[in-house]
Amino acid sequence: MEKRKASRPRPKATTPAHKHGKGRCVAILRKLSAYLDDELSGEICSDLRRHLGTCPNCEEFLTSLRQTVTLCRHQPAPALSSAERARMRANILRAARPR
Repeated sequence: MEKRKASRPRPKATTPAHKHGKGRCVAILRKLSAYLDDELSGEICSDLRRHLGTCPNCEEFLTSLRQTVTLCRHQPAPALSSAERARMRANILRAARPR
């Protein structure tokens, strides 16, 4: 008869507690693409950097976004058929319509 090891409870992954409202993070995340593209004023960039310095979750998201942008820049754009381009255009226009 084999001895079975007692299973130990796994430690729970911990997410650092927010000292600010999650709505603040959502506002920051919406600006990160423009931040990476250097399209924001110095004051807004300073505000973002202050937040990123205190929020590991947003900092991790920024790192992931940077990696994604790098990967996308190094991949050639796929060739699309005229039907695929038309479908994509229709989807973009539909998504952009005011609700």
